[in-house]
Amino acid sequence: MRSLTEEETRVLFSKLANYTGKSLNNLIAPPSADSAEDDRHVFRLIGSRVYYMPLKLANLAVSIPRDNLLTVGTQIGKFTKTGKFRLNITALNVVSEHSRYKVWIKANGEMPLLYGGNVLRAHIARFSDNDIPEHSGVLIYSQNDEPLGFGICARSAQEIRKLEPTGIAVFRQADAGEWLREEDTLFTT
Repeated sequence: MRSLTEEETRVLFSKLANYTGKSLNNLIAPPSADSAEDDRHVFRLIGSRVYYMPLKLANLAVSIPRDNLLTVGTQIGKFTKTGKFRLNITALNVVSEHSRYKVWIKANGEMPLLYGGNVLRAHIARFSDNDIPEHSGVLIYSQNDEPLGFGICARSAQEIRKLEPTGIAVFRQADAGEWLREEDTLFTT
């Protein structure tokens, strides 16, 4: 387990900033100045996978030998062999707390999303903001405010409203159905 290099940190933060915006700072720094230093969270790399954990847990995990340490904290994603970063579905709870743009889908759109499909215009119930720009990261919620996944807006919110019902509105990046579809490879090294 080691800290991320400057290049790895830049790639990770640019990916997370697409979904969180300015609240990316709240992932690392305590939310208020009155909070203790123990509330600080850090990102650590084990193999090619990035984990998010409290600093005090990271300090304790250093004493465990590398061969014996499989996972610690919340897995955010992994670096590919080409150096790109791919967010994993395990990051959904972390990213959903700090998301900038949100999309709520109707009940008839939940199953196609959970089976790995993109979100169509007919499935969208509402947006969190009318000014969602094209190619920005959005979190996908059910109408009961349960996070189902995240993706990239195919068009701006204004263009999506004018889109035909079968047009793709959000390209799926990850969904809660991956827990079942990829259970064999989700945590393997």
